[in-house]
Amino acid sequence: MDRSSRQPHSVTHPAPCPLAVDDRTITGHAQDIRLRLYRPLIGLAVPALLYLHGGGFTGGSLEDAETAASMIAETIPALVVSVGYSLAPRHPFPTAAHDAHRAALWTQDAAQELGVTGALGVAGHDAGGHVAASLTFLARDLGEVAIAAQVLLGPMLDPSMTRASQTTIREAQAMGGEEAVASCAKCYRAYLPEASQRLHPYAAPLESRRLANLPPALIVTAQNDVLRIEAEHYAANLIAAGVPTEVTRFPAISNRALPNHRPALLAAADFLRRRLTAAA
Repeated sequence: MDRSSRQPHSVTHPAPCPLAVDDRTITGHAQDIRLRLYRPLIGLAVPALLYLHGGGFTGGSLEDAETAASMIAETIPALVVSVGYSLAPRHPFPTAAHDAHRAALWTQDAAQELGVTGALGVAGHDAGGHVAASLTFLARDLGEVAIAAQVLLGPMLDPSMTRASQTTIREAQAMGGEEAVASCAKCYRAYLPEASQRLHPYAAPLESRRLANLPPALIVTAQNDVLRIEAEHYAANLIAAGVPTEVTRFPAISNRALPNHRPALLAAADFLRRRLTAAA
């Protein structure tokens, strides 16, 4: 049964397993990109997951993703491939999305070497959530790689910033005020420098009317986050399109806290374990 919830739920998690961590370099869309692999040392085949860091399209790194990528890897357990995608403004849309697609293809092609099953998921925070959502569109439309599940942690999905600007004064203050909206708008201008780009369905997932056949989704939001409203709107759109979708909102934290928030990461790991195991 599909489930949409407003509050996190209690789940029993297996004990974390030890990990091996190593870096690889692959050919990206515009330049070589780094991947950091977190491999569970359990002697069994595991599912695979791409993780895309936050940073507003212009910042963030593999090092920033360390906590989220390692915790998800050891908790599912799964091979987590953290993707060092190219950053704006030097590399604007659609470079990051195509870097993620290249990483997905590489992971799929290397599955036997890496000791993973055929199931592949994707997760991302903030701008990484946007890139993750774009990847699900690319994967569906190109048909070269199958994405079995997606987790979006406080994702950026609305370049118009329309939903964020419709908050009440009290809500806006709790979410960081006008400064938070202005910061997001600046990030979008760097990634989408041409106004016409902001109409592309891969650039504006919230405005897309082609959401059918996307992978099952978990949308994780923070109460004190200007992006919460658009993320929950996107969850509603996915549900309306028939995509199995779950929503979990965590109280009293900000977007910045999500990728280091243990309950949020445990919720992501639980969802991915269920979905990736079922798809294997």
